[in-house]
Amino acid sequence: KWGLEGVVDLKHEFEELLMLISSRCLLGKEVREKMFDEFYKLFRDVENGVNMISVFFPYIPIPANRRRDKARLKLIELLSGTVRSRKSSPSVEEDVLQRLIDSKYKDGRSTTETEVTGMIIALIFGGKHTSSLASTWTGACLLTHPKFLAAASQEQKEIMMKYKDKIEYDALLEMNTLHNCIKEALRLNPPTTMLVRKALKHFTVRTRQGQEYGIPKGHTLASPIIQNNYLPYIYKDPEVYDPDRFGPVRQEDIVGGKFSYTSFGGGRHFCSGDAYAYMQVKVIWSHLLNNFDLKLLSPYPKTDWSKLIPEPQGNMMVSYKRRQLLG
Repeated sequence: KWGLEGVVDLKHEFEELLMLISSRCLLGKEVREKMFDEFYKLFRDVENGVNMISVFFPYIPIPANRRRDKARLKLIELLSGTVRSRKSSPSVEEDVLQRLIDSKYKDGRSTTETEVTGMIIALIFGGKHTSSLASTWTGACLLTHPKFLAAASQEQKEIMMKYKDKIEYDALLEMNTLHNCIKEALRLNPPTTMLVRKALKHFTVRTRQGQEYGIPKGHTLASPIIQNNYLPYIYKDPEVYDPDRFGPVRQEDIVGGKFSYTSFGGGRHFCSGDAYAYMQVKVIWSHLLNNFDLKLLSPYPKTDWSKLIPEPQGNMMVSYKRRQLLG
């Protein structure tokens, strides 16, 4: 919908775009085509009520929490109507909502209306919110680092020539430079601040300095991702945005072992949607790099640490100019 040139808040643009993608992939055409505006507004109220205060005091009677709880009830009502309509319809749709409706537990029991609506809200929050922030941080990093912006743009030219200007699945898999640019943006700005795990058995940890710590069974451990991603003995110049650190020469994401890079978690609870997230962000930035000249007008955004998922603070104003197509 962008014209030939103009100025937009890229953060807001990505929020709307990722909700459009999520509503179609996860919720189906009913919500995407008929109820999108209402769903988007309600979901924004839910998101705004999920902050650091609500983690410790989830029911404190502040305006954001009141709007969150009210919006959640309306979301459940809206989605429940869609689920009931699907269950009574003879046609079968190809989306996640239909898969959840048709799913059965090991004992043969079908999923309930309440279970399906709850899982859908959780999926959208886990997928849409983090992907829109990943897209925004990637843009902030690329538009303030001309070297890597040029490298990502050159990669696009070569891949589009190979695939005749079609962004296919195989083409996305070959976008290694863009992949590393996204990965580095998420190293500097991970979608969550820490991982929390419960020790199922007693074990001992030995530090690099030779100190040993016993972790008793049943204790809870918190691993701070934001600190792990800046460890200087793993990442050279950790404060610097440098996607080349993940290239075949340096491979800094594995130099300290399989848990060197934990922006998507680690172990058995590694984020199952990481491939989906990378694909979404690649599709978006592939389109932008191929069609627009972009310039960041705002300062590089500071991090809003009051949010449960840290996000860029304020607006991120960007000017765009559509490239004229040749031929």
